[in-house]
Amino acid sequence: MSIVRTWVAFALGSVLALFAAETAAQGAGTWPSRPIRFVVPLPPGGSPDYLSRLLAERMQAPLGQPFVVENKPGAAGNIAREFVARAPADGYTILMSESAHVMTAAVGAKIPYDPIKDFEPISLAATIPFALTVNANMPVRTLKEFLDYAKAAPRALTYGTAGVGAPHHLAVELLRSMTGIKVVHVPYKGSAGIIPALLSGEIDFTIAAVNSLVPHFKSGKLRPIAVASASRTALLPDVPTIAEAGPLPGYAVDVWLGVMAPAGTPRPIIDRLNGEINRIVRDPQVVKERLTPVGLEPVGSTPERLLEVMKAELVMYTKVARDAGIRPE
Repeated sequence: MSIVRTWVAFALGSVLALFAAETAAQGAGTWPSRPIRFVVPLPPGGSPDYLSRLLAERMQAPLGQPFVVENKPGAAGNIAREFVARAPADGYTILMSESAHVMTAAVGAKIPYDPIKDFEPISLAATIPFALTVNANMPVRTLKEFLDYAKAAPRALTYGTAGVGAPHHLAVELLRSMTGIKVVHVPYKGSAGIIPALLSGEIDFTIAAVNSLVPHFKSGKLRPIAVASASRTALLPDVPTIAEAGPLPGYAVDVWLGVMAPAGTPRPIIDRLNGEINRIVRDPQVVKERLTPVGLEPVGSTPERLLEVMKAELVMYTKVARDAGIRPE
């Protein structure tokens, strides 16, 4: 009798699994049949918002439905991420996330979602180059000169960030861990306070987004020393990376923008969104006219690549935060 019950249970489970798969396939086949919500974890005006609106604008026609960009700032982006993580996995709610998606978890913050398991990656759409930058009055022009200056200075150099656990913070702490320089963290409420502080001499240096620094490079008030990314940026083609200038093999802080959906979203929907996003960010005209001028470097990847990046960075930044004693505020 137990064998019969086992067989019946197995057969019933198989039928239910087949039904679920067919239902998902049917849902994906009719998708999209209504507007798609594009959630952004930051206020309007920043790079995540800009890229979301660009993608939304370009995806509406081929997919035949409006994309509604919805900004849900607050709690360091956690409000938006939890909202998407808890949304139905039907392709009608997607998220424009960024490196903070894993950095927040890496510093030990209590978050109401799992940054890996609760999301279905779609595409690593673009990166925002960061650069080690000093006030032009500092007598250094190369990374070697900067490191020598920092080690010889009578006091620890101060650096500005957008807050505890922000990309600026982890980027400098990674550099400190690899070079032994003495630094003091000066957090601001958002990135807007960093540049004025650097211009006035309130802080000694920063590692921050290149797009906001370029005007001050051109004016000669600030000086780029090295790029934090794994490769050079078209915005500063003559400025080496930290890894090559050190040389510091393995140093790379790529601040990325990636599109995700709730875990369990049908793969056909993921693939369709992936194809549209990658087509847009790789379009030469879009790159020239819409991305490069605002300091965004196009990528466009497979869902698997975005997942690899998230997992690797979660491990790397967890170690950086632990070694530096970084704790969530």
